[in-house]
Amino acid sequence: MAEDIAVKVAEIEQRSKSNTHRLDKVEERQDNLDKLVSSVEVLATRQETVETDVKEIKSDVKALTERPAKRWDGIVDKLIWLAVSGAVGFLAAQIVR
Repeated sequence: MAEDIAVKVAEIEQRSKSNTHRLDKVEERQDNLDKLVSSVEVLATRQETVETDVKEIKSDVKALTERPAKRWDGIVDKLIWLAVSGAVGFLAAQIVR
């Protein structure tokens, strides 16, 4: 009977060591998962920042591309006024003659 108890105790100690080893591995994996979650959170935050920056850059580029169009519209507007005033001046000169 004492031998049976000694065998059982040895088996239990062996199982306990095995379980301790397995728990250590599980804890290590959990620590790695926690680090991964933290990394993903940081990446998500950085992605949001990049999205905001891209939106700002898009609006700046749009404003810059609209400037030449506004200038061109101003030049065309002035040319039209020049042509109209020239025509009115020509007609006025013809009438005065």
